[in-house]
Amino acid sequence: MSNSHLFLKSGFPRAPLQNGIGRYVCQLQRITLKYCKTSGSSKGMREFLEHELVDFSRSNPGVVVYVKPRRHRTAVMTAEFLNGERSWINCRNNSREEISKWIQVLKQSNGQSEELRLRKHWHTDVPSVQGAWTPFTHQHPTTNVTEFPCKELSQLKVDEPSATEKLLQLYLAQRKPPTNDSPKEEAK
Repeated sequence: MSNSHLFLKSGFPRAPLQNGIGRYVCQLQRITLKYCKTSGSSKGMREFLEHELVDFSRSNPGVVVYVKPRRHRTAVMTAEFLNGERSWINCRNNSREEISKWIQVLKQSNGQSEELRLRKHWHTDVPSVQGAWTPFTHQHPTTNVTEFPCKELSQLKVDEPSATEKLLQLYLAQRKPPTNDSPKEEAK
Protein backbone atom coordinates (compact mmCIF):
# COMPACT_ATOMS: atom_id res chain seq x y z
CA MET A 1 0.00 0.00 0.00
CA SER A 2 1.27 3.42 -0.91
CA ASN A 3 1.75 6.22 1.59
CA SER A 4 1.54 8.96 -1.03
CA HIS A 5 -1.73 10.19 0.51
CA LEU A 6 0.24 11.42 3.53
CA PHE A 7 1.74 14.23 1.45
CA LEU A 8 -1.63 15.57 0.28
CA LYS A 9 -3.25 18.57 1.93
CA SER A 10 -5.76 17.51 4.55
CA GLY A 11 -8.94 19.29 5.42
CA PHE A 12 -12.72 19.20 5.43
CA PRO A 13 -15.07 19.74 2.48
CA ARG A 14 -16.85 23.06 2.89
CA ALA A 15 -18.42 25.89 0.97
CA PRO A 16 -16.62 29.21 1.49
CA LEU A 17 -18.53 31.57 3.79
CA GLN A 18 -21.78 29.63 3.32
CA ASN A 19 -21.76 30.60 -0.35
CA GLY A 20 -25.19 30.19 -1.90
CA ILE A 21 -27.20 30.69 1.31
CA GLY A 22 -27.96 34.34 0.55
CA ARG A 23 -26.58 34.89 -2.92
CA TYR A 24 -23.93 33.13 -4.93
CA VAL A 25 -20.52 34.83 -5.14
CA CYS A 26 -18.22 33.51 -7.86
CA GLN A 27 -14.96 32.51 -6.17
CA LEU A 28 -12.88 33.05 -9.32
CA GLN A 29 -11.29 36.49 -8.91
CA ARG A 30 -9.04 36.76 -11.95
CA ILE A 31 -7.86 34.60 -14.79
CA THR A 32 -4.72 35.15 -16.90
CA LEU A 33 -4.57 33.67 -20.39
CA LYS A 34 -1.00 33.38 -21.70
CA TYR A 35 -0.33 32.34 -25.29
CA CYS A 36 2.07 32.63 -28.24
CA LYS A 37 0.96 34.58 -31.31
CA THR A 38 2.73 32.25 -33.76
CA SER A 39 3.05 28.83 -32.10
CA GLY A 40 0.82 26.01 -33.34
CA SER A 41 0.28 24.73 -29.81
CA SER A 42 -1.51 28.00 -28.93
CA LYS A 43 -4.00 27.79 -31.81
CA GLY A 44 -6.94 26.82 -29.56
CA MET A 45 -6.18 29.65 -27.15
CA ARG A 46 -6.05 32.18 -30.01
CA GLU A 47 -9.40 30.92 -31.34
CA PHE A 48 -10.92 31.19 -27.87
CA LEU A 49 -9.65 34.76 -27.55
CA GLU A 50 -11.08 35.72 -30.95
CA HIS A 51 -14.51 34.11 -30.62
CA GLU A 52 -15.50 33.56 -26.99
CA LEU A 53 -13.54 35.86 -24.69
CA VAL A 54 -15.77 38.93 -25.12
CA ASP A 55 -18.93 36.90 -24.41
CA PHE A 56 -17.32 35.30 -21.34
CA SER A 57 -16.21 38.65 -19.91
CA ARG A 58 -19.66 40.20 -20.52
CA SER A 59 -21.47 37.34 -18.83
CA ASN A 60 -19.01 37.32 -15.89
CA PRO A 61 -18.31 40.93 -14.92
CA GLY A 62 -16.90 39.90 -11.51
CA VAL A 63 -14.02 37.97 -13.09
CA VAL A 64 -11.03 40.00 -14.25
CA VAL A 65 -9.48 38.59 -17.43
CA TYR A 66 -5.87 39.31 -18.36
CA VAL A 67 -4.49 38.36 -21.79
CA LYS A 68 -0.72 38.07 -22.00
CA PRO A 69 1.02 37.18 -25.27
CA ARG A 70 4.44 35.50 -24.84
CA ARG A 71 6.90 34.47 -27.53
CA HIS A 72 7.75 30.81 -28.06
CA ARG A 73 5.94 29.60 -24.95
CA THR A 74 3.06 27.18 -24.60
CA ALA A 75 -0.50 28.32 -23.81
CA VAL A 76 -1.20 28.53 -20.08
CA MET A 77 -4.20 29.51 -17.98
CA THR A 78 -3.69 30.85 -14.42
CA ALA A 79 -6.63 31.38 -12.07
CA GLU A 80 -6.67 33.26 -8.76
CA PHE A 81 -9.48 32.79 -6.27
CA LEU A 82 -10.93 34.90 -3.46
CA ASN A 83 -9.36 32.70 -0.78
CA GLY A 84 -5.86 33.37 -2.16
CA GLU A 85 -5.42 30.00 -3.87
CA ARG A 86 -3.93 29.86 -7.37
CA SER A 87 -4.52 27.23 -10.02
CA TRP A 88 -2.45 26.66 -13.13
CA ILE A 89 -3.55 24.72 -16.24
CA ASN A 90 -1.40 23.86 -19.24
CA CYS A 91 -3.42 24.42 -22.43
CA ARG A 92 -0.89 23.11 -24.94
CA ASN A 93 -2.66 21.82 -28.08
CA ASN A 94 -6.09 22.27 -26.48
CA SER A 95 -9.00 23.14 -28.75
CA ARG A 96 -11.21 26.18 -28.28
CA GLU A 97 -13.97 24.02 -26.75
CA GLU A 98 -11.58 22.41 -24.27
CA ILE A 99 -10.33 25.80 -23.12
CA SER A 100 -13.91 27.00 -22.73
CA LYS A 101 -14.72 23.95 -20.61
CA TRP A 102 -11.64 24.48 -18.43
CA ILE A 103 -12.67 28.08 -17.81
CA GLN A 104 -16.14 26.91 -16.77
CA VAL A 105 -14.56 24.41 -14.37
CA LEU A 106 -12.42 27.15 -12.84
CA LYS A 107 -15.41 29.47 -12.60
CA GLN A 108 -17.42 26.88 -10.68
CA SER A 109 -14.66 25.78 -8.30
CA ASN A 110 -13.62 27.55 -5.12
CA GLY A 111 -9.87 27.22 -5.51
CA GLN A 112 -9.33 24.39 -3.08
CA SER A 113 -7.44 21.65 -4.78
CA GLU A 114 -9.35 18.52 -5.65
CA GLU A 115 -6.50 16.50 -4.15
CA LEU A 116 -7.64 17.04 -0.59
CA ARG A 117 -7.30 14.25 1.94
CA LEU A 118 -10.41 14.22 4.13
CA ARG A 119 -9.66 13.98 7.84
CA LYS A 120 -13.07 12.61 8.77
CA HIS A 121 -16.15 11.50 6.90
CA TRP A 122 -18.23 14.18 8.63
CA HIS A 123 -17.48 17.65 9.94
CA THR A 124 -19.35 20.39 11.72
CA ASP A 125 -18.30 23.92 12.63
CA VAL A 126 -20.21 23.68 15.94
CA PRO A 127 -19.50 20.23 17.40
CA SER A 128 -21.82 18.72 20.00
CA VAL A 129 -20.69 17.26 23.31
CA GLN A 130 -23.33 14.55 22.92
CA GLY A 131 -21.94 13.21 19.66
CA ALA A 132 -23.55 12.74 16.28
CA TRP A 133 -27.32 12.19 16.09
CA THR A 134 -28.56 8.86 14.77
CA PRO A 135 -32.14 7.56 14.36
CA PHE A 136 -31.55 5.38 17.44
CA THR A 137 -30.34 8.18 19.72
CA HIS A 138 -33.51 8.44 21.85
CA GLN A 139 -34.77 4.85 21.45
CA HIS A 140 -35.33 2.50 24.35
CA PRO A 141 -32.56 -0.11 24.67
CA THR A 142 -35.05 -2.96 24.25
CA THR A 143 -35.04 -2.29 20.50
CA ASN A 144 -31.54 -3.78 20.39
CA VAL A 145 -32.84 -7.28 21.14
CA THR A 146 -36.23 -7.06 19.39
CA GLU A 147 -37.05 -9.31 16.43
CA PHE A 148 -38.09 -7.21 13.46
CA PRO A 149 -40.65 -6.71 11.95
CA CYS A 150 -42.46 -6.02 15.22
CA LYS A 151 -46.16 -5.01 15.20
CA GLU A 152 -45.87 -3.20 18.52
CA LEU A 153 -43.06 -0.92 17.34
CA SER A 154 -44.72 -0.40 13.95
CA GLN A 155 -47.73 1.30 15.54
CA LEU A 156 -48.01 5.08 15.29
CA LYS A 157 -47.31 6.75 18.62
CA VAL A 158 -49.53 9.78 19.30
CA ASP A 159 -48.67 11.30 22.66
CA GLU A 160 -50.37 14.68 22.34
CA PRO A 161 -53.02 16.10 20.04
CA SER A 162 -51.93 17.75 16.82
CA ALA A 163 -52.19 21.50 16.22
CA THR A 164 -55.32 21.00 14.13
CA GLU A 165 -57.00 19.02 16.90
CA LYS A 166 -56.08 21.71 19.45
CA LEU A 167 -57.61 24.42 17.25
CA LEU A 168 -60.80 22.37 16.84
CA GLN A 169 -61.06 21.96 20.61
CA LEU A 170 -60.66 25.73 21.13
CA TYR A 171 -63.29 26.44 18.46
CA LEU A 172 -65.78 24.00 19.98
CA ALA A 173 -65.15 25.46 23.44
CA GLN A 174 -66.03 28.95 22.14
CA ARG A 175 -69.23 27.73 20.43
CA LYS A 176 -70.73 26.21 23.59
CA PRO A 177 -73.73 28.24 24.76
CA PRO A 178 -73.33 29.90 28.17
CA THR A 179 -75.11 28.17 31.04
CA ASN A 180 -77.92 29.92 32.96
CA ASP A 181 -76.29 29.18 36.32
CA SER A 182 -73.62 31.86 35.91
CA PRO A 183 -73.82 34.71 38.50
CA LYS A 184 -73.33 37.48 35.94
CA GLU A 185 -76.53 36.70 34.09
CA GLU A 186 -78.57 36.49 37.33
CA ALA A 187 -77.40 39.97 38.34
CA LYS A 188 -78.84 41.47 35.16
